[in-house]
Amino acid sequence: MAVVLPSMQMSNVQQQRVLVEQLRREAGIRRINVSIAVEDIKKYIVDHEQDDYLLVGFSSQKANPFREKSSCSVL
Repeated sequence: MAVVLPSMQMSNVQQQRVLVEQLRREAGIRRINVSIAVEDIKKYIVDHEQDDYLLVGFSSQKANPFREKSSCSVL
């Protein structure tokens, strides 16, 4: 948990209030088990693998934004 403490001008009580507010926000976050998250990630990957150009490649060389650009030489 990375909490950025306010400036040194704040009193200790003010700093503690900021910390408590941050902890309350974090406590309100919905959490799930890692095993469920992993299954969701695996399902997402399988569902979207047909759109992954690293797996299926590009339909043509021109569709590849990472292709080497042709060089132009002036004679």
